[in-house]
Amino acid sequence: MKLRVLGCSGGIGGSLRTTSFVVDDDVLLDAGTGVGDLHIEELRRIDRVFLTHSHLDHVTSLPFLVDTVGWMRDRPLTVHALPETIEVLREHLFNWKLWPDFAKIPDADNPWMRYEPVALGQPVDVGRGRTITPLPANHVVPAVGYHLDSGQASLVFTGDTTVNDALWPLVNRISNLRYLIIETAFRNREHELARASKHLSPEMLAGELEKLQRPAEIFITHLKPGEYEVIMEEIQSCAGRFAPQMLLTFQQFEF
Repeated sequence: MKLRVLGCSGGIGGSLRTTSFVVDDDVLLDAGTGVGDLHIEELRRIDRVFLTHSHLDHVTSLPFLVDTVGWMRDRPLTVHALPETIEVLREHLFNWKLWPDFAKIPDADNPWMRYEPVALGQPVDVGRGRTITPLPANHVVPAVGYHLDSGQASLVFTGDTTVNDALWPLVNRISNLRYLIIETAFRNREHELARASKHLSPEMLAGELEKLQRPAEIFITHLKPGEYEVIMEEIQSCAGRFAPQMLLTFQQFEF
């Protein structure tokens, strides 16, 4: 599997893009603003979108994706998400008021988009020997992370989360784990904001990484714009022994 980072910022501005990854040439992991950098043909090839949760920075490109290439495709785009996330999309986004309901366009029997609920721990076979499995996340709305397994190696993306004891026993069972992408949105002095919004600060990240019992290359995502340097400095100070690196837009992983 190949994963390319389209966006990994906690905000926008200049070259910053919100969370989105393309897996090989046919799967999106979240659909933040970075999806807009794909060319039309690249957009047309996307068959599946796996959403971690319903927040705007993770779904904002989904309506434009379907609107742009839905008519070019011979099958619906499949949106994989928790049932609660799907309900939010139906009620608040694809509701004919904010955006057309592409699960009913051109008609309900032949839509441009379809939903497929996911469940924790239940792998989704995405072909070519690849599986994507939802993992528990702890956020202010129902949310998941994902375990991507090529059959040869694995990558875990935590999604947006705070302290999450349920995650680590599952991660520690992944014998072929190679990469861990984990968020840290706020600096330490914003600990209370991180706690209230269910994100991580560097000190909280350090506590979480202590629960990891597998070797893995660790990458930090979802940093707030304007605070990248100080957040990474604080991470190095309290979690440096894990050698975490800042995730970068356009970075690629092969596993």
